[in-house]
Amino acid sequence: MTTPGHLERTQVPMPELASGDAVVKIAGCGVCHTDLSYFYMGVPTIQEPPLSLGHEISGVVVGGAPAMIGKEVVVPAVIPCGECELCLSGRGNRCLSQRMPGYSMGIYGGFSSHIVVPAKYLCVVEGRGDIPLEHLSVVADAVTTPYQAALRARLQPGDRVIVIGAAGGVGSFMTQVAKGMGCAAVVGIDINAAKLQMMKSYGADFTINPRGVTPKDIKGLLNDYCKEQGLPSAHGWKIFEVTGTKAGQELALALLSFTGTLVVVGYGTEKTTYMLSRLMAFDAEIIGTWGCPPEKYPNVLKMCLDGRIALAPFVEERPMSEITHVFEQAHHGELSKRVILTPDF
Repeated sequence: MTTPGHLERTQVPMPELASGDAVVKIAGCGVCHTDLSYFYMGVPTIQEPPLSLGHEISGVVVGGAPAMIGKEVVVPAVIPCGECELCLSGRGNRCLSQRMPGYSMGIYGGFSSHIVVPAKYLCVVEGRGDIPLEHLSVVADAVTTPYQAALRARLQPGDRVIVIGAAGGVGSFMTQVAKGMGCAAVVGIDINAAKLQMMKSYGADFTINPRGVTPKDIKGLLNDYCKEQGLPSAHGWKIFEVTGTKAGQELALALLSFTGTLVVVGYGTEKTTYMLSRLMAFDAEIIGTWGCPPEKYPNVLKMCLDGRIALAPFVEERPMSEITHVFEQAHHGELSKRVILTPDF
């Protein structure tokens, strides 16, 4: 952005390479809701504009670390320092010195032709078959974030899961991650009827459209489904709130019950209220989650390559020169798939 509030094509200097850096020629960069939050909603970036946005990146290493030249890679959306107490304790995804393309790596982001990143954190892609490298860009946030959320929830085979926002850009992958990790029942909740129906083929065992119904009605539908399937319904649900909306968060809190777990995945700016003593009475948990540490990326990539997570039905490619139009469409809810922008300059 060289003019406030506008996206413009420009040329910026290549940064100097430090020891261990890699130059990645970008194949594709996904358009994330976070990008829209920066551009339209006033959410600040660490690097003040002008800067290049974009943090879901895949590409090919073309410079820097000799051992990496020619390798296809996914660039982690959250790059930790690797040395602080949080990193050393396994919580590098929340490293306080972390860097993120399109947010805190200077002016550099994924809506570009190239980007320079530390080579040691790159996720190398091998054996991708006929899956386009461009499609794997969304692994960097849309898929790894749900995986990290599942880890935070201590998701196990046989668990019962509710995904609120199950048909959205991240929710569709949250649904697939849960099923791919062996959950006995994955219930998808979303107001988009057509996309919710689609999710029945991609991990959702049962779906509910919450439009026009109360949380009590939804609990009744869950009870009926569990009775039909011979599953317990009153306790132990692991709920993933992916929408970041007040309505979604309030529904998630209403559904949280005995020994349940609520993981907050989606970002929103509105406040909600909740009587914390209910957590005590339910012996329940509410957990936050942020990004995904780079060392977990290979596990997620494997799920995409072996078919447990499908990418193609949920993404579409557009030329990067169409970024302004794509942003406008995304901002107004006019996109049915997650757009991956591919450099055409």
